[in-house]
Amino acid sequence: MLSKVLIANRGEIALRVLRACKELGIKTVAVYSTADRDLLHIKLADEAVCIGPAPAAESYLNIPAIISAAEVTCADAIHPGYGFLAENADFAERVKDSGFIFIGPEAETIRLMGNKVSAIHAMKAAGVPTVPGSDGPLGDDDNETLKTGRRVGYPVIIKAAAGGGGRGMRVVHSEDELLKAVSLTRAEARAAFGDASVYMEKFLTTPRHVEIQVLGDGQGNAVYLGDRDCSLQRRHQKVVEEAPAPGIPDALRKEVGERCVEACKAINYRGAGTFEFLYENEQFYFIEMNTRIQVEHPVTEMVTGIDLIKEQLHVAAGEKLRLKQRDIQIKGHAIECRINAENPRTFIPSPGNVKYWHAPGGNGIRMDTHLYSGYRVPPNYDSLIGKLIAWGEDRATALGRIRNALDEIMVDGIETNIALHKKVIMRDRGFEKGGVDIHYLEKILGKVHH
Repeated sequence: MLSKVLIANRGEIALRVLRACKELGIKTVAVYSTADRDLLHIKLADEAVCIGPAPAAESYLNIPAIISAAEVTCADAIHPGYGFLAENADFAERVKDSGFIFIGPEAETIRLMGNKVSAIHAMKAAGVPTVPGSDGPLGDDDNETLKTGRRVGYPVIIKAAAGGGGRGMRVVHSEDELLKAVSLTRAEARAAFGDASVYMEKFLTTPRHVEIQVLGDGQGNAVYLGDRDCSLQRRHQKVVEEAPAPGIPDALRKEVGERCVEACKAINYRGAGTFEFLYENEQFYFIEMNTRIQVEHPVTEMVTGIDLIKEQLHVAAGEKLRLKQRDIQIKGHAIECRINAENPRTFIPSPGNVKYWHAPGGNGIRMDTHLYSGYRVPPNYDSLIGKLIAWGEDRATALGRIRNALDEIMVDGIETNIALHKKVIMRDRGFEKGGVDIHYLEKILGKVHH
């Protein structure tokens, strides 16, 4: 087993990794910026090293500083958590070249899955369903373009191959608009990106965001741990997650889960990872893979009883996967609310001193947070301050429990989005039914705030 792990992160995930290490008898090293010397996990770690000033670029994203901290403390592995350097292939490579174990996939796997085009090709080869489209740039033959449109089915979206940031995209609802849209998008792409190539994809109007959690050992073994629904989003940021995803036929879940396992074996995946899909009309469409532990991993842990961070540590130590697919049983339902230090109406971050903090309790309640009374939330990082998770024998029970827990939380001194969860989301009829799409939260927020 590993003997000492450096945790290259902060906040609730750093504390989460520390707990798993302590349970396995692994020594821990915390690294922190000057703004973070009061973080809870620093008080609990065996050693702590300051790696730089408050700006993340000079501390949590500073690869040489993190590697020297591992050297001076004689750590044998580095856990990147999520965010920061977790999906940075160069970091994974530097960690390995410096003689440490990177707790995650190989650098080349991170690179392969980090590029949308190569990821989609790899998934197609493994039989994972992807968004239907032109599979490459559209040519100059108008008849071929029209044929592709018919094959994909309307509405379609024309995208600039070199595009990004929401530019160089056009939705087309019928065949008679197609050729004009293609030439307009081409002209725009040439002007904006110096590259006129465009491609076509099916445009999904009301998809859900459903993801599948996997674990692999890089030695030919992999399992999937059910799915999660993360459709409640604001500006592409997840707000609530649940497991399992409501209302998906079991045969379909199983089929897509098994394809994801095949894909893990094909790319020799090591560690915890997540396949993200858009789901519409009982069809899954692969969008990307996250090659790290995710913020929402607790809902999967609650329904499977498996500690994903511990499994990451075992696999990183070179052990074979301890789980077989038959060991994975989904029991009950879990819901997670992301608690952010922000105004619940304007979403403006609210750093500052936490005068008083009281965590909720009760059957099936889990609170992952680094908050304590007297802690100061710094203004330098993401506003996530905790995750409230409720488990129940069924979805209705989990909903009842999370509502109770939201009533019990007490935070004084800073603003949080608890009111948004309590008064808007968890009391919403549509959410209560389950299976809402990715645009749903922004629609209800539009109604609440006008």
